[in-house]
Amino acid sequence: MTPSAPEPAAGPATPTSAEAAWFVCHTKPRCEKKFAALLVRETCRHSLPLVASERRYGNRLRRFTKPLFPGYVFAQVEPPRRNRLYQQDLLVRFIPVTDEAAFLVQLAAVEALVASGLEATLHPLLKHGARVRIVGGPLKGVEGMVEDPRSPKGVIIAMDVLQQGVRVAVPLADLKLLP
Repeated sequence: MTPSAPEPAAGPATPTSAEAAWFVCHTKPRCEKKFAALLVRETCRHSLPLVASERRYGNRLRRFTKPLFPGYVFAQVEPPRRNRLYQQDLLVRFIPVTDEAAFLVQLAAVEALVASGLEATLHPLLKHGARVRIVGGPLKGVEGMVEDPRSPKGVIIAMDVLQQGVRVAVPLADLKLLP
């Protein structure tokens, strides 16, 4: 997967009111690009980081761009526009950004990464003791906890009755973070 240029963070160059807040817009499946186009029409600042991807269908090779964060578009939206954005049936919900300063720094870093052309893949942030489910391989469906997120050597499968756990090496790509 090779990155491509992201949608511009500013969207169209329009002034935004002081009431406009940043949101993580959770879209319906495969509607991220359509929702970003709607944000352009509504003159809302937004960002949709895209990465290049290739897929082979028989002898044909198709190249396309897809969202780095499937199902999410970042947007600065004024209160009166929120209802209009829901009316297009592309949006599931607005998730408010609590720390806008930190969010904007992280968004700028993601956009710089995508613009750099370096290969990028999405990984969950794992913390010590985080509950995970194994989603691939022979242990598919088994739940456990992360032992050491700095050097993930595996997942601990707990036997609470014995106050013991068994560590098993599992590739990071086979783990899904549980709520």
